[in-house]
Amino acid sequence: MDGQLIAFTGVAAGMVALPGADFTVVVRSALASRRAGVACALGVACGLLLHTALAVAGVAAVLAAVPALFRAVQLAGGAYVLYLGVRTLRAESTGVTDRAAAVPRPLRQGFLTNALNPKAPLTFLSLLPQFVPAGSAAVPRTLLLALIVVALALVWFPAVALLVDRLGRWLRRPRAARAVTLATGTALTLLGSGLLLEPLWAA
Repeated sequence: MDGQLIAFTGVAAGMVALPGADFTVVVRSALASRRAGVACALGVACGLLLHTALAVAGVAAVLAAVPALFRAVQLAGGAYVLYLGVRTLRAESTGVTDRAAAVPRPLRQGFLTNALNPKAPLTFLSLLPQFVPAGSAAVPRTLLLALIVVALALVWFPAVALLVDRLGRWLRRPRAARAVTLATGTALTLLGSGLLLEPLWAA
């Protein structure tokens, strides 16, 4: 592995591990069950795989060049993350005890949370070219870099889900479970609200 790939892997690992909506939905799903957490983690990785395909195909460049399209995707993503946050807070406030019922189709939730994040393709677009050596074939190199990100996600997010499940006995105690649910619900609500309000701030 050359020096640029090593450097890129380090940068990408930090980006993947950075807490955000993906991390929050994986934790929320893992509180329901190990299976739900891992499924949600795989959904997030599938979302990254979609962004990989879009970046290589050049769609990310179109998204960056058309502000209205970017804002539309941003609003859709913000609305979905906000929906997840409100749903989580409502489930807690109404005393839902079957947490698996509060996390339907975790694979889909993980996928949509990542796929509807408009900043992901722009991150690919801004970061990947910096690690493509001059004179090398851009598409194969970009594809390799993008697949490294997906591979890191396939390691990190399932690991988070398994860790949450391993701590499940403590995390599922009524007081701890309520605190974690409120924290994840609040985080998702704030992240979704931020995505919805950002276009207004930028206007």
